[in-house]
Amino acid sequence: MFRYITTALFIITATQLLSQTKKSIEAIRIETPPKIDGILDDTVWDNVPIASDFFMYEPGNEGKAPFEYNTEVKIAYDNKAVYVAAYMFDPNPSLMFNQFSQRDDVFVQADHFSVALNTNNDGINETHFYVTSAGTIGDAIAIQSDFDFSYDVVFDCKVSKDSNGWYAEFKIPYNALRFPEIEVQNWAVNFYRKQVARNETYTWNRIDKSVGAGSQYSGLVSGVTNIDPPVRLTLFPFAQGVVSTFDGNTDADLSAGMDIKYGLSDSFTLDATLIPDFGQTAFDEVELNLGPFEQTFDENRQFFTEGIDLFRKGNIFFSRRVGGKPSVKIDPDEDLASNEKIITDPERVNLLNAIKVSGRTKGNLGVGFFNAITEKTYAVIRDTITGATREILVEPLANYNILVLDQQFNGNSFISIINTNVTRENKYRDANTSAFVFSLADNDNVFRASGRAIMSQVSDLDGNSSGFLSELDIYKIKGKFRYRIGHDFANKTFDINDLGVNFTNNFNNFVAGASYEIFEPTPHLNKYKFELTARHNRLYKPSVKTDNQLALDMFFVNKSRFGFGGNFSYSSDYDNYFEPRVDGRFVTFSSNLGGRIWISSDYRKTFALDMGIGYRNWFDDPKQNIFVDFAPRYRFSDRLLLILSTDLSLNNRDFGYIANNETDIFFGQRDIINLETELTATYNFDPFKAIDLRFRNFWSSVDYGDNVFYTLNRDGTRRQTSYDISEENPNRNFNIWNLDVSFRWRFAPGSEASLLYRNQIFNQDEQSTIGYTKSLSELFNQPQQHTVSLRLTYFIDYNNIGTVFNKNS
Repeated sequence: MFRYITTALFIITATQLLSQTKKSIEAIRIETPPKIDGILDDTVWDNVPIASDFFMYEPGNEGKAPFEYNTEVKIAYDNKAVYVAAYMFDPNPSLMFNQFSQRDDVFVQADHFSVALNTNNDGINETHFYVTSAGTIGDAIAIQSDFDFSYDVVFDCKVSKDSNGWYAEFKIPYNALRFPEIEVQNWAVNFYRKQVARNETYTWNRIDKSVGAGSQYSGLVSGVTNIDPPVRLTLFPFAQGVVSTFDGNTDADLSAGMDIKYGLSDSFTLDATLIPDFGQTAFDEVELNLGPFEQTFDENRQFFTEGIDLFRKGNIFFSRRVGGKPSVKIDPDEDLASNEKIITDPERVNLLNAIKVSGRTKGNLGVGFFNAITEKTYAVIRDTITGATREILVEPLANYNILVLDQQFNGNSFISIINTNVTRENKYRDANTSAFVFSLADNDNVFRASGRAIMSQVSDLDGNSSGFLSELDIYKIKGKFRYRIGHDFANKTFDINDLGVNFTNNFNNFVAGASYEIFEPTPHLNKYKFELTARHNRLYKPSVKTDNQLALDMFFVNKSRFGFGGNFSYSSDYDNYFEPRVDGRFVTFSSNLGGRIWISSDYRKTFALDMGIGYRNWFDDPKQNIFVDFAPRYRFSDRLLLILSTDLSLNNRDFGYIANNETDIFFGQRDIINLETELTATYNFDPFKAIDLRFRNFWSSVDYGDNVFYTLNRDGTRRQTSYDISEENPNRNFNIWNLDVSFRWRFAPGSEASLLYRNQIFNQDEQSTIGYTKSLSELFNQPQQHTVSLRLTYFIDYNNIGTVFNKNS
């Protein structure tokens, strides 16, 4: 690891700062705040300095924004909030796009304006506040070019329009910001304006897209002094009622809880969820899993998606572990008597409470602490003769915590230390992971070195084990031509799966790549990029090659916003040490060549289409893959949008693992069909109320009808054999259906009411040859789960409570 650090530090040179001269805007302290209505006629704005003269950002990156599309911005503040007024002039406002959408969905067919505020002026961390010309607001945390729209704070913004253009008025309370406790604030800001009709974006301070990240180009904010912010305490109490029916049984449940945000200081915030309920989270996109690794899903719980940028450092925190599946899976052959059956087998563990504390000091040291406690969980077993029941512990009481220290410097670099820990009751299984992570760039943003070193430790009833992983990448990050080299390593005992996720270990891999892209349009294209990547993959023990890979990616966008491109890749013979599910054994997949080409038409049109088609062929095996994706979208009006997407893949004469006994590992030749269909439709009454429909159907058919089976040889080859499928039939017909229809109403800033109807059906059997239509018919013969839930969340600001009490007194 010291060699990696030395190499990284060697390429860091202190030359000169970015040559771009930064603008400055003066913020004016005011006594009477403006009325936030989007109509900029408040006298408070009359004497506030103007920031204007925007630069081109996209598609071209040179020159000024057209004079007739001038943008003017003003900033004011008091002891409660920052206020921003924006004037977006337009000689043809009737041509402006104004598609309605809901919070954070700001990249629709509507113009938008955003404020990128960096309250530490560190060139790295920004909070972006958006508003569209249709009045939709959004916010995101941005760390250089990495945007996190799961971040949600309470702020207010309204818009108005007239014959000269459109206007926006923001109120950003201090409880939405974090800044150091100093007399004179050192803030930075940039403003972005997107014009959909012209397909152009402008920024107040010019950003050179070929060098560094956009956050390094923000202008300066002067005049912000002696802020005496109010107490930062906000409460989000919620109540939820759920009625669910399944297979003739009806359950009803009422629950309530609260989320809390408390400003421990101007820079640090405590977030807590008490008696959480995640009943209205989006459904998981479940698929048939034939591989050797677990199937993972995206995080949909707001507490675990909001404001966790610090905890993602090092990529060793996978939040679905908290309150996920129990760690013990009941084996009927070993855990149950012949006259017993499982009555209750929990699919998840209840979360009792969770807190997170995060913030950044004036010295740019980020500190994060996370802790969560999950409930002791049992499965219930019933004796079918006596009727007696007993319990089996499937997850003990568990505590999860994370500590992060992240030092940022130079406006483009950081060094982080992260520790995660899982402690389960009675020493059932404890785990600890520590990581050192760095990303270092020179002042001119020519080169960057990044990497991580991770130590894992696991202690359970079988003993202790420790593991190690390291990664190092060195990049050229400036200009049209860029390149990188990298190395990834992990030993055989590396395991972070108690609070993180890693599918593989025991590797010693090398990578090199180069890319070429343009930042100024050509006569026919707004953008194009080529990227070539080569990989050499090895095991660590034994030190043997597993495969070599070569991949080419291409991306093009023309003047009319029509995108197209493709990717093509070649892989040598691949010795797969994971598919056999037995340590030390591997199966060889032959060399293959394939790729995909795609198109994406202009979303400004009423009808648009995304489509792709791909093919892959294996040279020494009869295996072939064909895959097609097709996603038309139709915008009926500025309020109604419908998107239908279909993905079809045909894996012909594939082969994979079936079973193993003490002497043989069995594989089988199979034809796999996967068909996934999704329909989303949204009707927006306004930026605060909408009806959403989301439907997903996934069907998979796995057919071993060729009756070609193999046993695995020690050298990775296969020997054809007979295999009796009468006891454990590997054929599969897998079908799952999810339908969500919801009405959501943001009736006040931070407050929301949502009514959700959910319909779920699932079927899995061995009828692999019945086809999709028959499979769907069989699916509807299964019991359906119907769920109706109503949830009300209300935003309470402690300072407003005090105002009410004072008025009453």
